[in-house]
Parts: sequence; C-alpha cells; structure tokens
Amino acid sequence: MKIKKSLLASGLLVLIAISSLAEENYYPIDGYEYSGIRRLNRLQKILDGEIKDSKPITGALKSIEDIKLNLTGVRGDSLATIPAPDKKLQQGLNNLFPNLHESYSVALLDITEGQEIRYASRQGTKGFQPGSVGKLAVAVGLFSELSRIYPDSYEKRIDLLKSRFVKAGVFANFDEHTIPIFNPETNEFIKRTVREDDVFSLFEWADHMLSVSNNGAASILWREVLLMRAFGKAYPNLTEEHVAEYFQSTPKAVLQKLAVNVVNEPLRELGIAEDEWRLGSMFTQGAKKMIPGEGGSIGTPVGLMKFLVAMERGQIVDEKSSLEIKRLMYMTDRRIRYGSSPRLTNAAIYFKSGSLYKCKPEEGFTCKKYMGNVQNYMNSVAIVEQPDGTTYLVVVMTNVLRKNSNLDHLGLGSSIDDLIRKK
Repeated sequence: MKIKKSLLASGLLVLIAISSLAEENYYPIDGYEYSGIRRLNRLQKILDGEIKDSKPITGALKSIEDIKLNLTGVRGDSLATIPAPDKKLQQGLNNLFPNLHESYSVALLDITEGQEIRYASRQGTKGFQPGSVGKLAVAVGLFSELSRIYPDSYEKRIDLLKSRFVKAGVFANFDEHTIPIFNPETNEFIKRTVREDDVFSLFEWADHMLSVSNNGAASILWREVLLMRAFGKAYPNLTEEHVAEYFQSTPKAVLQKLAVNVVNEPLRELGIAEDEWRLGSMFTQGAKKMIPGEGGSIGTPVGLMKFLVAMERGQIVDEKSSLEIKRLMYMTDRRIRYGSSPRLTNAAIYFKSGSLYKCKPEEGFTCKKYMGNVQNYMNSVAIVEQPDGTTYLVVVMTNVLRKNSNLDHLGLGSSIDDLIRKK
C-alpha cells in the first residue's frame, strides 16, 4: 500500500570533526519515482510488507505531495526582517535557562496558522562552528547553480539531479559515516562508508549529504556545484576526463575562490550576512587537498533562522527549489538529538543536526565523541509541524564542554514544544 496523503588522546592536540550521527533519513518515502533515490524504494517496500524491518514513525509518513511551504503569502512578506521578540514567548524561553547558561543559544519562531507570528531568542547573534548544519549551504548552492543552467525549466533541473551520475573520487576520503545502498531489483541492502569508485546520481549524493550527513557526499556535491559554475550549460555533458583536466590545470587559488563563492553568494542574496553564516572549507581531507579552505565557517541562530524563513517563503532561488530543499530535510527514519523528543513523534520534522568537537590532554579526562574539552559544538535546526497545526522554526546551537549534549537537545525539544503549544 502506498503512503496515504493523510498519513501521509593523548599527546598532541587532537582535533576531531564529527558532523552528525549517521542514523538520520530524510525525503518523503513515496518520492522514489520522482527522485530516483533508491533508499526510498526500500522504505516503501517496508511499508508495503515486502521487506521485513521496522516501520517509520507516524511523523515520518508525509507524502511528497503533502509537504508545503508555510510562508509563501502575505504572512511571509511580514518576515522580510526577523521580528522583535514577543514578550510572553521571550519570557518563557528565558525561563528554560534559569542559570542563563552562556553555552546555549536559541532562535525560535512560531508561525502557527491563525495566530500572530511570535519570535524569541537568546544570544541569537553569537557565532558557533556550524558543523554539518553547514551542508544546507551546499544544498542552496546546488539549486542556485541548477537555475543558472536551466533558467526556464525546473523540470530539466530535476531531470539533471536524477539522471546525472558522478563518481566519488578522492573527494570522498575520508568519512566514517556509512551510507545506505539498496538494489531495488534484488532488495540487497548494505550500509558502508563511501568509496572512491562509488557512483550515485546528484539527487542521491544530496540525500547522502543530508540524510546520513556523509561528509564525502557533501564534498562531492560541493565539487559538482563548483563545476556547474565553471562550465555552465556545458556541465550536463562533462566527462570524467574533462573534470580531471580542469582540476589539474586550474590554480588552487582559483578553485578556492570559486568554491567559497558558489556556496556563500546565495546566502548573501538571501540577506544572510557573512558573520551570520558562512562556509569556509570542504568536509573531507581528500577534498581539502584538492581545494583549500578559506576563512573558516561560522553560524549563528539568527543567520540560520533567516535561512529557514527564506525557505518557507519560497525565496531560495524560487518556490520549487525551496520546496525541494525542504523535502530533502524531511526526516523519515530514526530521529536524533533535538528531533528525538517524544513530544515530536507524531510531528513532521525538517531537520539538520551537526557537531564538531576538539580535545587536548587533560588529567582525569578521556576524550570521547561529542565530549570535547576545547570545543564541543552541537547544533540543531528544525521545522516542526504538529498534527494540530502548531508550526514553528527553531535553531539551537550549543558549546558545552566535556559533555555529550544530545540529551540536552532532546530535553529542549520537549520544553520548547510545550512552550509553543501552551495556551
């Protein structure tokens, strides 16, 4: 049965960059025919009973046709700038942090239909290393370049995403996050890390980038966005030989500037300032050897909130592109961190999480994942759509040392949902 619409360290300083946990899956399950993302075919077969495995929770069962943008009309126009804080909502948010912990920053926007738009924040302009949340900028760059290649045909943009297959190459090296690989003909399914000889469509690389936060996929897709800018309308017919020759003959300084421009210029066009959100370097060492980074990366709750608002307003390139990015953010499997709150089980969530931690030797301290004693960034970006119509956008950015903040994010997910839905 198809988804129904209605359900539908020791020694030297150690730097460890972990983008996010791998057990995230996105995109509407019934979107396989449209996108060609083979992982979705397996999820549909699980729902149909053809494959035995755990079924997604209720909040993951929206149909591709049911996902809509929430701010495309007059209400969205009122959000050309982030509004002043709502006094009552701001007080409620402040009360969640009685000790005014400086390691937590939040931006919260209630856009529930039929009610006044309400905004609240704390330390909204404070900068954090965004980690894998920065991969959303690659998605923005992707749809921006697609519009350059096919300015008059969105259908051709989608066809290119679905039909152009590219090899991973050295940009895949290295990432411990596994990707789901499914053969619809044999039902064979495995999870493993990306290899240099892996070939996927642009749509699938985008899904791997956001669904399991694979760093290799993000670097590969960023490479393709760069090539789209460099070759323009000739990009769809590029061969591996053309690509190899281009990277061999182009100075690294030129590649560096182009790489930074293709993912940051679209953010500036959305009114997001450089100190509010920027992406400075690719996500794998293999990619960084090919294209050096520049200036580092930063994110703020306000900058990322501007992104969510622009997407809901249909302003990331156009309404169809904005909607496609929102679909790619839709969670269809195991939820983590902020998204794992039991309050959100029945809600549709459009989500990206990211983290980066850094350790140094410290007596009595053992470095572990997401428990850095120098830096310990953990960030969550979410759009929550509850069955009762409650809809809100939230950005949580934290830097709590020596502690895995995943349970704190879960707790905030529950507390903020209670705050928003409190009558």
